[in-house]
Amino acid sequence: MSELGEAFAAAWALIAGVEPGLTGIVLLSLQVSLSAVLIASAIALPLGAAIAVGRFPGRQALIVLLNALMGLPPVVVGLLVYLLLSRAGPMGSLGILFTPTAMVVAQTVLVIPIIAALSRQVIEDAWREYDEQLRSLGASRPSAALTLIWDTRFSLVTIVLAGFGRAAAEVGAVMIVGGNIDGVTRVMTTAIALETSKGDLPLALGLGIVLLTLVLLLNALAALIRELATRRYG
Repeated sequence: MSELGEAFAAAWALIAGVEPGLTGIVLLSLQVSLSAVLIASAIALPLGAAIAVGRFPGRQALIVLLNALMGLPPVVVGLLVYLLLSRAGPMGSLGILFTPTAMVVAQTVLVIPIIAALSRQVIEDAWREYDEQLRSLGASRPSAALTLIWDTRFSLVTIVLAGFGRAAAEVGAVMIVGGNIDGVTRVMTTAIALETSKGDLPLALGLGIVLLTLVLLLNALAALIRELATRRYG
């Protein structure tokens, strides 16, 4: 227990002292995950809205596919992105494998189905409620989709935050396409795995504490947004 207590004390010392190695890893993690979630949201929110208000052949199959992809194994995503970005792959000429950009691509692929599927459900519920009203105002389906995105923005923000939490906690895919290179592609999750295997518990615990704190803050922010929305719109 004394060794574990010493490890926790050293971990808190690293956090409190803003240790450069730990800070660099945390900042890179935030940069990669925020970039991935922004890109994923720009794609997934319009996609979810289009599916919610649209009526076209194969729609139900597409919904089933999106729901299934929410559970897509990260290592499979990492492998597919690796094959795309490797020298022999169709996008190998970009030369971005084992860079933060490749990690952003992998996290984006993981997060898109989550945001698209959840936003589709939220917007479709709103569409059922306001369908007749929007039609009476002469709104086309694209304009109705945009209106519903704005109307459900508080719920969508919580979905985006959930996507960010998923991206920040990812390890398998980013390990494959990023390579866990010190000072280049090492993020919190991959660093925790590496430092634990090396026996460097203080750094692993310090990063774990930061990651858990980040997840708790995201959940608290999501709860606060839901509470504000409830108070505002009853």
